[in-house]
Amino acid sequence: MIELENISKVYDLGSVQVTAIDNVSLRCHKGEFVSIMGASGSGKSTVMNILGCLDSPTSGSYHLDDQDVSKLNDDQLARIRNSKIGFIFQSYNLLPKITALANVQLPLIYAGTDHRKQRTIEALKAVGISKRAHHRPSEMSGGEQQRVAIARALVNNPSIILADEPTGNLDSTTSHSIMSLLCELNKKDITIVIVTHEEDIAAFTHRTIYLRDGKIIDEKRR
Repeated sequence: MIELENISKVYDLGSVQVTAIDNVSLRCHKGEFVSIMGASGSGKSTVMNILGCLDSPTSGSYHLDDQDVSKLNDDQLARIRNSKIGFIFQSYNLLPKITALANVQLPLIYAGTDHRKQRTIEALKAVGISKRAHHRPSEMSGGEQQRVAIARALVNNPSIILADEPTGNLDSTTSHSIMSLLCELNKKDITIVIVTHEEDIAAFTHRTIYLRDGKIIDEKRR
């Protein structure tokens, strides 16, 4: 499903070129649950941005469902993001002035999807947060906000979920609850890739890939 082949990303900062990732090759099969670990500056976020079609590599190829997306233009990448990928962020990225229901509906509005309210309620039920549908983010705990964010990631029925430090702002009990939820979603054959710096969070996944200085240095399977 996901195949990075000899991917590099170099940022040109005028007189200096910075290599964020260097000749990275990575495969994730459909239904896998993979974690990426590494220190700050190791290239984790760059890999996730390329996987999420938010950035393009300087060299190498990225095949998603047998399509080479590394050379697509911005509009084509946007269509792939909207149809195939759900995103979860450490800081939830919910709009503060609207309800959980309205936040989760946003991807459906952008996609012009019909039956938006019904699909939104189903997504909120799937993550156990439907009773908070008419509450704003400020009226919810961190764990509840992250469940809303996961519902938003699910609402377009993506085949892939990318989660960047999804438990980074949560206490350990809530973190494990969120990871258990992601495990249940993974059992529905959704491919999930997370970035984390915590070994106990990575332990929920099938495989952990370790990055250092833009290179893959190790891999652990469970």
